[in-house]
Order: sequence, then structure tokens, then C-alpha cells
Amino acid sequence: MTSYDTIIRNGLIYDGSGGDPYPGDVALQGDRIAAVGNVGPGGARVVIDAHGQAVAPGFINMLSWANVSLIHDGRSQSDIRQGVTLEVLGENFSMGPLNDAMKAQMLEDQGDVKYAVEWTTLGEYLDYLVKRGVACNVTSFVGSESVRIHELGYANRRPTPDELDRMRALVRQAMEEGAVGLSSALIYAPASYADTDELVALAEIVAEYEGLYISHIRSEGDAIFEALDEFFTICREASVRGEIYHLKLSGKANWDKYDEFISRIEAARASGLPVTADMYTYRASSTGLDATLPGWVHEGGHRALVERLRDPALRPRILDEMTRYKEVDAAEDTLLVGFRSEALKHLRGQTLAEVAAARNLSPQETVLDLIVEDDSRVQAVFFSMSEDNVRRQMALPWVSFDSDAGSYSAEGLFLKRSTHPRAYGTFARVLGKYVRDEGVVPLADAVRRLTSLPARVLKIDRRGLLKPGYFADVVIFDAATIQDHATYHHPHQYATGVHHVFVNGVQVLKDGDHTGAAPGRVVRGPGWR
Repeated sequence: MTSYDTIIRNGLIYDGSGGDPYPGDVALQGDRIAAVGNVGPGGARVVIDAHGQAVAPGFINMLSWANVSLIHDGRSQSDIRQGVTLEVLGENFSMGPLNDAMKAQMLEDQGDVKYAVEWTTLGEYLDYLVKRGVACNVTSFVGSESVRIHELGYANRRPTPDELDRMRALVRQAMEEGAVGLSSALIYAPASYADTDELVALAEIVAEYEGLYISHIRSEGDAIFEALDEFFTICREASVRGEIYHLKLSGKANWDKYDEFISRIEAARASGLPVTADMYTYRASSTGLDATLPGWVHEGGHRALVERLRDPALRPRILDEMTRYKEVDAAEDTLLVGFRSEALKHLRGQTLAEVAAARNLSPQETVLDLIVEDDSRVQAVFFSMSEDNVRRQMALPWVSFDSDAGSYSAEGLFLKRSTHPRAYGTFARVLGKYVRDEGVVPLADAVRRLTSLPARVLKIDRRGLLKPGYFADVVIFDAATIQDHATYHHPHQYATGVHHVFVNGVQVLKDGDHTGAAPGRVVRGPGWR
């Protein structure tokens, strides 16, 4: 009679392939899945009766900002409680490679979470995180902005040939340390200073290691088609697989471009270009108020930006150019959620319109003043997307899911900041609102797009399926009750309906409560040496 560490009995197995579920058992031995289906009469140290519940591979968060939150609290509570077992870090700015100036800037930019910067390369950061102890697995892209800052600082110019060679060498080093690819976010300075040729040159290195080029493309609004063409050009010229971060059409004037937007992506896919996308399950985005500033204001970094905002000779030009950013014109749809300064934290949960009215200023003037007063980006939520488009995107079979947020605990230091509800609800919202309540996606396909699809896109080893020999990342949830509860005004609320979670065979969630275990590992990309 075979003995296992854990047997999950009588569940309805969604194995991650997208096929029909089937009743059966899952046996875990060490850090691997030992058997799936009819396990037989063997015993185990732990037996879980999953009758009436779904058993699936652990979910993969394709865009996580948990790189700092996990330093403070490795439990990853807001995501673990939704079944997320792998956090994919590194949108645009990754936690390595760093130089001395970048380390100093990282220390200066810290908010409520304080930490020593005890690493230099991206691989060293990931090892540092796991050594501290994390409940989830972690991996990362290397950020195109990071390698640019490493060599050029915040200068708005093309790299010299020698600088570009060094940038390519940094990407190569990160890929050999296990990065899953190269990321960019071309709406933000200084990443926006990179031209197409620079990005192709970096992506070529990633292609050598079978990695992924993933991008917050240069526009998600008025210039969406030009941005899409640039993305396709980078993928074609670098011969690299590509993914679009948090697929969206931003700004009401752009909502009706949806059909053409998606048809262009599907035409590229049909032509053989290996491109996919991910998304979060909300009609509101979130970023810093500084994203509304013209690109030239950012040159030289944050200190230079603040000095320009203080300069009375420059403010009229900045304000004039900001009027072209439609999100600020819709100030009533801009919710302020994150401040560094204790003196401003009382403004959390107010709209930009409300704060501007209280100060008797325009929304644009208020943005400038808040950034200066808080000496930070000032995190905000922008209600700029169509719920109908979100629902239509949910049905696309080549789209996976991301939170685009940290993973927090609804306690302690994290309560000093507000956040977007996607930090606590993205994945439960897929399975509750869009699968069960609205029937937009069949459950089996939703599980595929939370598991094996992103695992395949990332080319990570033996994760994303319930299959013997695969790593034992497993989630057990009640499809009838899984639910997100976080709201824009009260975001620090855990989702419910996930009962048990295993990471590398170790139980980190038991009957809905965190066990305190920290079995998370670094998941290396295909170029790891």
C-alpha cells in the first residue's frame, strides 16, 4: 500500500488543461504531485476531503507588484487567499540589476515599508526574498527601464553603442540568473525615452534564451494602434515571443476601438506571431499622478521633476501640456489612494475633483501641488475603461490574469495606505463574478488561463497542471461561493471561498486561514544557467 504526505480526496479536478473536470483524488509526496485521479486506498499524514469543491493547480499572477510587500510580510495573504501560488514580478522596473546610485534612490523612495538593499543583481534579489521566507513562489522579468537607468540614468537620449552593449549584457546576465524575459512600460519616463531600435536590441538577447518580451505598450488610449504596431515590430524584428501587459482601452473616446484593437492582435496571431496578453478584472486602472505629466518633466529623475514643478516659470507650460491628458480632465473619476506624507493621508479615498475644489484650484494645479507636497508619485485609481470591454476581454482564450498590485495583509503597516481592490480580489473575481455569476467564461477555461496558459507563456518547468511529477502547487476552492469583497473605498478585505492552498507540497492555507508556512521558491526562466 502506497503512503503519501497528503491526499486530497473526492474533489472535482480541474487539471489546468481546459478539459472537462472529473471527480477524483490528488496525492502529494514531498514537493511533487504523485498521483491524480483514483489514488486508491493508500494512506497519508494529511487527508483532505474536498467533496463539492474544485481542485486546481495554483494560480499564476502574471503582473505582481509584491516585490516590496513580500519583504515586509512574506505570507502574501491577499493573493494566497485567492489561490495564487506564483507571483511574477518586474514590470518595467525590476529589483535588479542595481548600481550604487540606484540603491541610494531605492532607499530614498521608500515609503511605509523600510528595508535594506542587500542585493545587486535580479537573481540575488529573488534569492534574498526566498531566504527571508515567502509563502508563494516568485519569478521576475528584467526591466528595460532598470537596465536603461543602470547605464544612462534618467537622461532622455539614445544610448551610445558601448552603453547599449552594456545594457544587452545586463539583460543576458539576468536571463542566465533565471529571469523569464524582458519587460517594458513605455508610458512612463525614463522607459518612454527608449526608441523601438533600443527595445529590439534588448529583446534579441531574450530571444536567444527563449524568454518573453512583455510590454505595457506606449499608449493604451488615443495612440493605441501606433503602440500596437510598435509592439508587433519589436516581436518580429527580435524574433521574440510577446505579451501585452494588462490589456485595455483607456479613455471613453477610445472604447469603440475595441473590435479593431482585438482583430489586429488576432490577425497577428493568425500570421504566426506568438503574442498573448493578460488583464485585471476591473474597469479602473491605478498608477501615480505623475503619469499625467509630460515626459520631459521626468528627465533627471524624481528630484529634478519636483524642482521643475516648483519652478513658477515652468508651471504654465506643464499645466498647458497636462490638459491633453484626459484622465485629469475627468477629475471626478480619479480616486486618490496612496500618500507617503502623514499630513496628506487624510485625503485617501477622496477624488481629485473633491481635493481640487477644497483647495480652489484646477485638477491640474492640484496634481502638481500634491506631488510636490508628498514628494512622491501619489498613487491614484483612474476609472477610465468600459465594463463591457472588460467583459469581452474576459472571454478571449489567449488572455491570462494579473493583479498589477502588491500582495498585502489586511493588518498592520499595510493599512496605512489605501490600494486598488484588485490587490485583494482579481482572481476571486474571475471565478465568482465572471465565471459563476455572469457566465462569461467556462470554469475549466478560466482555470486554464489562471494556470497552464501563463506557465506555458513563461516557459516555466513543471507548473500549471495537476500532473504526476509536477510541483505540488494546488488550490482547493468552492466554485459556488468564491467571492471578492474588496471595494475602491474599502480595499483591504480578503476574498473568500478558497479553503486550502499548497505550495511545493506544503500547506500554506488551511480551512481559509494562513498556516504561516513559507515554502516559496524562486521559479527560474528557460535561460537559467
